[in-house]
Amino acid sequence: MRTVRDDDGNRYLLVKQSGDSSLIRDPETGIERYVGNGELTAVDDADPLATAAAGIDPGVRRLLTATYDDQSLGLLIELVDRGPLSTVALLDAYTLCESDLHGLLAEFRAAGLAVEAKQAGQRGYNATALAEQAVEQLRGGAAAAADDADAIPPE
Repeated sequence: MRTVRDDDGNRYLLVKQSGDSSLIRDPETGIERYVGNGELTAVDDADPLATAAAGIDPGVRRLLTATYDDQSLGLLIELVDRGPLSTVALLDAYTLCESDLHGLLAEFRAAGLAVEAKQAGQRGYNATALAEQAVEQLRGGAAAAADDADAIPPE
């Protein structure tokens, strides 16, 4: 698979190429279509996997790379839903040890998903707007998928 671009500079994934046409996939929509080979230019310095990932919102990509399991994702969601939260409150409410908690919070801060914040006069953390938007998008996608799954197919 390779990354290609059209005359407008839009990047696509080259799925298949024949003598006259190429099958390309739009990384933002996943839609595949055929175009003439003359309409495309190879982008040699672009990793096709990075091109595929570029179709996902940057905030959501950042959330996905910073949360590697349910516990880390849950902690970030708690900051989004309930933040700001003091470090003491986080340690009291969840089963994370202090070292693990601070490690996750440091990763979130480095990713731009959390910031230090005072809560009730104590050191704490809050989700950033980027984290809030990413969680909202994930929840919106989940709600839309659930709605689609519950929908009755046309006869």
